[in-house]
Amino acid sequence: MKGERQEATPRRLSAKHIEATAGGLTRRQALQAALLGSAGLAIGLPALPARASRGHVAGKAKSVIQIWLWGGPCHIDTWDPKPDAGHDYTGEYTKPIATNVDGIRINEMLTELAKVADKYSIIRSMTHGNNAHETAAYIVQTGHMPGDGQVWPGVGAVTSLYKGYDAGYKGLIPPYVVLTELQGRFSEAGFLGIKAKPFATGGNPAQPRFVVEGIVAEGISDERQKDRRELLRKLDTFGSALRRHPQIEAVAASENQAYDMILGEGRKVFDLTQEKDDLRTAYGKNTFGQSCLMARRLVEQGVPYVTINYKGWDTHKQHFQTMRRMLPEMDKGVATLIRDLADHGLLDSTIVWWSGEFGRTPRVQWEPPWNGGRGHYGAVFSAMVAGGGFKGGHVVGASDARGEEVKDRPVYPWDLIRSMYMLLGIDPDGSLPHPQGITARACVGPSDGVKIGGPLLEIM
Repeated sequence: MKGERQEATPRRLSAKHIEATAGGLTRRQALQAALLGSAGLAIGLPALPARASRGHVAGKAKSVIQIWLWGGPCHIDTWDPKPDAGHDYTGEYTKPIATNVDGIRINEMLTELAKVADKYSIIRSMTHGNNAHETAAYIVQTGHMPGDGQVWPGVGAVTSLYKGYDAGYKGLIPPYVVLTELQGRFSEAGFLGIKAKPFATGGNPAQPRFVVEGIVAEGISDERQKDRRELLRKLDTFGSALRRHPQIEAVAASENQAYDMILGEGRKVFDLTQEKDDLRTAYGKNTFGQSCLMARRLVEQGVPYVTINYKGWDTHKQHFQTMRRMLPEMDKGVATLIRDLADHGLLDSTIVWWSGEFGRTPRVQWEPPWNGGRGHYGAVFSAMVAGGGFKGGHVVGASDARGEEVKDRPVYPWDLIRSMYMLLGIDPDGSLPHPQGITARACVGPSDGVKIGGPLLEIM
């Protein structure tokens, strides 16, 4: 990595968890089984995947909060401003602002993030060269190129495998949570299968009542839920007759866990009204801001992986009008999340990963029908990382004067993913269980025939 000057001088740089998974039940199946009473015994139970090999890798991170900017945010209009590139490149953003780290400047709309730059690092040289949403999302979230005949799992699925129930996690809430909906552009679990699938909450945390799918029912009060449970108990004569049968006891344990999710401690985690109103306001009382707050509450409970799917960044048309609305929303949510994690003593053990599938075309498409839009751009884009062992206050790599190509220190998606696995204590070269017995390593490496920039040791 070269000491390139930018603006001023930024620093570059296992017992199975039977209560939750009786016989291999997923959390959602456990909820279904509990609510169906003895009929839950008829549900087919998937087998647990074989245990992955666990290498001894030093790591301090316990959780990841992935902020996924669905559609691809513009690098020039966020972390990598180019004020001297000319109007056809900068559009209306010509005055980047200083941060609390000497020499690092970011987009002028990111006033709150500018105040906490000492707590995160910017990667300005992400690259993979693909301009298609589905393929680029797959590359960035799995760290594998398509076309090898495999459907690789995303980082969240791998993390939940290594740090979930088979690794000693005992939380009520599943180890991989998505706020609030799945992308639908690739299979998050890949060949790891149903055991590694994320729990998508649905609902909207900005609403007065966060209606979480399978946990909080819209229009049904807690008292009514309790009455339903009591009625089920009275009607379950089959379960009563076979009370000491191992399978009945397993289903009963799942039932208790399910209702603790619905009416007990699990439910409380999703109740954002327990937070002070001024903190909720600081995050922003919108879906993204409250999702950031929800993510902090989840990692506080020990959930290993949380993804926030943040839509709206595919700005082919009227890009700058959209940025005027979304940049302040993103700025407040992410900056407050970083501060709040630090205030709760969680930033050192929580990786915050900000990225989309690619950047956007550096040259603005002023012509009709785009009318000031930016297209897809995988040649160079930006990411941000904070916490969990990543240093703050640094810039890694550089793009050229117009943000069109990588100038210094290319970082490929698998380089960043390898770095996160290392900080999580996951061996990047450890094996993943494959249904066909194929040798599959957690992260791509030099022997896989792809370009490698190497892990981000300069900020680890």
